[in-house]
Amino acid sequence: MSWLAKLRNVLGRSRDSLAGIQSLAEARRPLDDAFWEELEEILIAADFGVPTTEKILGGLRMVARQELWQRSDEVVARFKSDVARFLTLPNQGLNLISKPAVVLFVGVNGSGKTTTIGKVAHLLSAQGKRVMLVAADTFRAAAAEQLAIWAERSRAEFVRGREGGDPAAVIFDALSAAKARGVDVVLIDTAGRLQTKTNLMEELKKMCRVIERETGASPDETLLVVDGTTGQNAISQAKLFHEATALTGIVVTKLDSTAKGGVLVAIVDTLTVPIKFIGIGEGLDELRPFEPGQFVNALFEPAA
Repeated sequence: MSWLAKLRNVLGRSRDSLAGIQSLAEARRPLDDAFWEELEEILIAADFGVPTTEKILGGLRMVARQELWQRSDEVVARFKSDVARFLTLPNQGLNLISKPAVVLFVGVNGSGKTTTIGKVAHLLSAQGKRVMLVAADTFRAAAAEQLAIWAERSRAEFVRGREGGDPAAVIFDALSAAKARGVDVVLIDTAGRLQTKTNLMEELKKMCRVIERETGASPDETLLVVDGTTGQNAISQAKLFHEATALTGIVVTKLDSTAKGGVLVAIVDTLTVPIKFIGIGEGLDELRPFEPGQFVNALFEPAA
């Protein structure tokens, strides 16, 4: 099955939650208050969130007045193009400028962070890059062991510290080794921090200071990994992590039958930070760079 076919399959629930929009278009209803209220209810149910829904509807109402639209199908056509526009931001791909380039992965426990790092390592190794995986999550031995397996699978270098050690010290050692070994990209796993724990967020800032001191620059990318099935909670996570360390991108994992695709639009709208990758399963090839147009097509077009 192709990637697009898989994506359409896993977005089945999202399409179901948005099915009412297609019904609104086909009915060619007048643009009265009842229509706008129904459209609002559909978007909120599809996990677009209240602020993003209000922004979308405000834009649609304004254009409807300017263009003298009369029917619901005109609004729905514009809505679909607006979704693609909301999801399209500059720097959609990985920006790996430095040598070695440093990518810091952050996120709460259970988001799929360590697995995501392994899959990104696999993608980069397939491009001929020399990759190093760094287990800076020193509080959970299983995380380092899992990352070591991914390093072996992706033919990447691997660095870990002692259990319970200082994560910033592990990063210092890893960057020294990366320079000595001619590594192209360093991918750093961090502990699954609860976004409300101030001391852990301060530790994250310390890691960033070490990276800046050793490389002369901030991480090339700081990517937040969020579980797509957590819905609006993913947005609150993203806000708090963005305050602790400037995020450059989002990775949305576990986009399966229980996730609703509207949350991707809400995250991008809230942070103005691009989605870099999406994951739709456990397979090695089921994490891919995010393509907004492809995602929107899969969101609205039924699976074959």
